[in-house]
Amino acid sequence: MLALTPLVAALVGCGSDGAGGGVSDGRMPVVATTSQVADFTRAVGGDLVRVTQIVRPGVDPHDYEPAPADLAAIGDAKVLVQNGVGLESWLDDTIDAAGFDGVRVDASKGVTIRVGQGDEEKAGDPHIWHNPLNAKIMVADIERGLTAAEPAAAARFHANRVAYDARLDALDADIRRQIATIPPANRELVTNHDAFGYYVDRYGLTFVGSIIPSFDTSAELSGSNIRKLVARIRQTGTKAVFSESSLPPRTARTIADEAGVHVEAGESSLFGDSLGPTGSDGDTYLRMEEHNTHTIVAALR
Repeated sequence: MLALTPLVAALVGCGSDGAGGGVSDGRMPVVATTSQVADFTRAVGGDLVRVTQIVRPGVDPHDYEPAPADLAAIGDAKVLVQNGVGLESWLDDTIDAAGFDGVRVDASKGVTIRVGQGDEEKAGDPHIWHNPLNAKIMVADIERGLTAAEPAAAARFHANRVAYDARLDALDADIRRQIATIPPANRELVTNHDAFGYYVDRYGLTFVGSIIPSFDTSAELSGSNIRKLVARIRQTGTKAVFSESSLPPRTARTIADEAGVHVEAGESSLFGDSLGPTGSDGDTYLRMEEHNTHTIVAALR
């Protein structure tokens, strides 16, 4: 058992919704920050790990505020998996408060990071998972971290990762096939914020613009930028505006109305920063990317 700070010990004693303290079922306790890296960790760890996911489905990870149960889970974990690239700006302070001393995995290690424009985006674009080839790097990072914490299970973790890699390769091939059915002149994307740059680069789309022109959803929403985006949509002949599941759709609908184009909102929103809840079209990484691709192709083709 890891040594806990007095604060975390008190929280564990009160229970933590099965998140960490007080639970012993033989599996290695792992904390994953976002829904994407939690899904990857479950795929690699299989039934050898018990994964606590900090940011719940549908919740924006950019400005998340950790709860006491998160501290308890982190304090009890043997491995902590994060997305990296500045997405979890709240994480370092949380780790310090929890007294975590296990293996910390930055799943962005080895990924080529897209560069932002402003000082607030100097860490780069954190939405690395939207390219399945980046996801393969992320799961390899996770495999190494789990193996460091539990060397005896190395062969199991490796086999799980290899099997998942095959599914990621199949996903990548299917996305490329589907995008190829969109007429080249229609391959233009407008979204809530700059969350799909890796997807755009991988599959040869043109990024026309976003409602919030930033990697961070907490950036200021500008009326002048919205007017410029409407003009850009009209100028380029872009066919649709895509809302995102973890963000309010009202502004996307307004922009689409002003530009006279279709809007994808509600259940057909793109899953940008978060997976969807259990039973939704985006409740796993693979299903999320399949849903996003089907939605984009149907709207632009």
